[in-house]
Amino acid sequence: MRPAFRPQDIPDLSGKVFFITGGTAGLGAATALELAKQNAARIYISGRNAQAASSVIEQIRSVSKTNVTFIKCDLASLSSVKDAATDFLSKETRLDVLLCSAGIMATDPGLTRDGYEIQFGTNHLGHAMLIRHLLPLLQATSDDREGGVDARIVILTSLGFKMAAFGTSGILFDELKTTQDKGFMWSWFRYGQSKLANLLYAKELARRYPGITSVSIHPGVIRTGLVEGMGAVKRWFVYVSNVGKMVSLEEGAYNSLWATTTSKEKVANGAFYEPVGKLGGLDSRAKDEGLAGELWEWTQKVLDEYDS
Repeated sequence: MRPAFRPQDIPDLSGKVFFITGGTAGLGAATALELAKQNAARIYISGRNAQAASSVIEQIRSVSKTNVTFIKCDLASLSSVKDAATDFLSKETRLDVLLCSAGIMATDPGLTRDGYEIQFGTNHLGHAMLIRHLLPLLQATSDDREGGVDARIVILTSLGFKMAAFGTSGILFDELKTTQDKGFMWSWFRYGQSKLANLLYAKELARRYPGITSVSIHPGVIRTGLVEGMGAVKRWFVYVSNVGKMVSLEEGAYNSLWATTTSKEKVANGAFYEPVGKLGGLDSRAKDEGLAGELWEWTQKVLDEYDS
């Protein structure tokens, strides 16, 4: 049976510009490679490791003439994110797709350089800062369109959003400037909190900026550095809870590729998609418009402090 989506189904991407966070490895790199094969004009990949970026760029150059550029960016540092946005904006006059692909999972307790819980700060706040600074260019690009694919923001979340601390709203706003170190399972609760934020932020972006298509996606459970870099007990938890469900890195990129390239008519603004291109199920917290609004206001207040 023919699969529902294949990379070769991607339309020609000539003239289109992409920015991919975490594009130096894993899903981001796999996505960049396939976009380049379909003639994307320019792809910018961000991350902390210039050497890893060079390897990805060389791989892409071996199969495509797409211009690929590395933008240094540490999502755990809001000043680094601002610098990355400034660097990108000095180079480009358009942006078709911002793919927020980078992230960390079930890490030990810690804080970002700005003093926020490390998973929330990296997975949500860092991307929110980047989105804020690139929104005007996304809007300008979308305004220039005459039909075709609109400008998009695609944010990777996870079914892990359901693991946000049970019995709470899902986001512990009063504790986001602490490590939330409350025991073993809290590494997963903190992860779920950040992934819930990713999903809600995409919904709120769609509501506030309807001229840009903003969606969140679950890539599937994949053997990437996120899993392989974990301790033995956490790896065991992932493998046992996902027996028969894990997919290859290449397949894991399919939902990102679908969300960034499929026709506008097939994408519901603000929606959450599971692989591939299927509307995902949401629990009560992921449907909570009040929580989405609270997250938006909290986030803007934090970003305002660093942009003042």
